[in-house]
Amino acid sequence: MPLDLPPVFQGEVMPDRSNAEARAWLARVSAWPAQRLAVFGPEGVGKSHLLRQEAVARGWRLLQGPALRGVPEPAPTALDDADCVAEEAALFHLINACAAQRLPLLMAGRQPPARWPVALPDLASRLRATAAVGIGEPSDALLARLLARHFAERQLRVPEAVQEWLLARLPREAGAIAAAAARLDRAALAAGGAVTRALARAALADWPGFEAPADWTGLEPLDDVSMEPAGAASLSTPALL
Repeated sequence: MPLDLPPVFQGEVMPDRSNAEARAWLARVSAWPAQRLAVFGPEGVGKSHLLRQEAVARGWRLLQGPALRGVPEPAPTALDDADCVAEEAALFHLINACAAQRLPLLMAGRQPPARWPVALPDLASRLRATAAVGIGEPSDALLARLLARHFAERQLRVPEAVQEWLLARLPREAGAIAAAAARLDRAALAAGGAVTRALARAALADWPGFEAPADWTGLEPLDDVSMEPAGAASLSTPALL
């Protein structure tokens, strides 16, 4: 079964202690030094999701670093993967143009901008002067809420014990949670039944980072049996804020 890619944009960013500081900065765009902010953190913590949400909510254009070339027109911009732009000169011109016209520029990368591997000295200077805020690893509570939301959106009946079992074995990344839910949805549809530990173990056997127990026998405990109506996720799904 092929790997599933998470949707490009789905739902709002869920508040969590891991993204609290970033959300606070994003609420005060006028306070950004030189109208510029960089959000950084490891892969899978929600940087791209956060940028897309801001771009959609504020009407900013959304650009991708690997496609950034030439001399971009100045405009309010969210630039994802800004740490791996196609042309450093293009990023330099974009930073200068936005600063000159006091237009907001929101960037995302895996490291703080001062550590981005750039060769242009002037660009390196601009990046060192860029305000930066990190996003940490998602909390257990956030991952549980994400998994419950994805199951509920797909109208999947998944016992709480199975959700907890999955959370203990899936990579701690929002994208992995979304993609796993998509794969389990297809597996349950093909099997014509609910998501159980046996089904999840079989469906995710080749999943990178999935930690199935070495002594798994395929026997299902009683807590896999759910009496809930179809369409209900066992873990509570809060309102999206």
